[in-house]
Amino acid sequence: MSDAADKTLSLEPALSALRAAGESTRLRILALLSGRELNVKDLTQILGQSQPRLSRHLKLLSEAGLIERFREGSWVFFRLAEGSAEARLAASIVAGLDSDDSVLQLDAARATAVQKARAEAAQNYFKAHAREWDRIRSLHVAEAQVEQAMMDALGQGPFDLLVDLGTGTGRILELFARQADRALGFDVSHEMLSYARMKLEGAGLAHAQVRHGDLFHLPLADGEADAVVLHQVLHFLEEPAVAIAEAARVLEPGGKLLIVDFAPHELEFLREEQAHRRLGLASDQIGRWCDEAGLDLKTHRDLAPGEAGDESKLTVSLWLAEKSQAAASEEKSKSAAKDGTASSVEEAAA
Repeated sequence: MSDAADKTLSLEPALSALRAAGESTRLRILALLSGRELNVKDLTQILGQSQPRLSRHLKLLSEAGLIERFREGSWVFFRLAEGSAEARLAASIVAGLDSDDSVLQLDAARATAVQKARAEAAQNYFKAHAREWDRIRSLHVAEAQVEQAMMDALGQGPFDLLVDLGTGTGRILELFARQADRALGFDVSHEMLSYARMKLEGAGLAHAQVRHGDLFHLPLADGEADAVVLHQVLHFLEEPAVAIAEAARVLEPGGKLLIVDFAPHELEFLREEQAHRRLGLASDQIGRWCDEAGLDLKTHRDLAPGEAGDESKLTVSLWLAEKSQAAASEEKSKSAAKDGTASSVEEAAA
């Protein structure tokens, strides 16, 4: 099939997609899934409708190719379709909706409340386990094995600025501090930061510091870091792609991003008891997020449990990506254009 054919819909599929979208609840679902991944339970809370009814709406939208479903353990999540002609139609439909519509605004506010409640659950977990976090990590694949693999992947540096996002206890700063002139860790938990600061000071690592900060909005300039680490962070997040994009923004051309997280698994208790948002991350999804952020995925490695069939252990995956020159040039052009616009406005005002 030609590229042109891939970008267009014939009459019947187009009519099928439009029929699927042509109902108020299904339009609201499309709007909610624009930039979000939600499950049926989320949607029942947001839309105030029964699970059977919403399941039928989701089935129709999925069959029409307007949304995609993916399973994580016993939960099924939904998002707008990507990459197909139907996906472009879904995006166009959402773009054509009035964002000031009172019903859509209320739906968005409820969705934000649902996401905030999840974030608070994760935060409460962090607070309850601030001093036990290193011990909890040890319940999975041997931490020494993971740390050696991280050292091998990221290399010896030296790094001018190494950034650890979601630094937790500061262990990653300890691990890499001697390979960096400066090391910064960011976290939203004050309890975690207090514990990390205590550990770093005790180790005599004055150049390794921690800061309170949102990893989606880092207080760092574009291209300021030459290494960024996301260690066991993404599975807690509503929007991992946004975190990866922000990490890419602060990387210099050729800078390295090291992602360490769990491979897909079925350990449901981690979601309920430890506030995991995702039961692991697939390598193809990581690759797509990196590509969208202007990063070239260089290596991927899995560290499986020591004993085959031991379901109490998890496989840890490592991905190493680099900031491409093309992405850096594009960011520089956008920044220059923005500065030029600001200058023009100032000149006009003068």
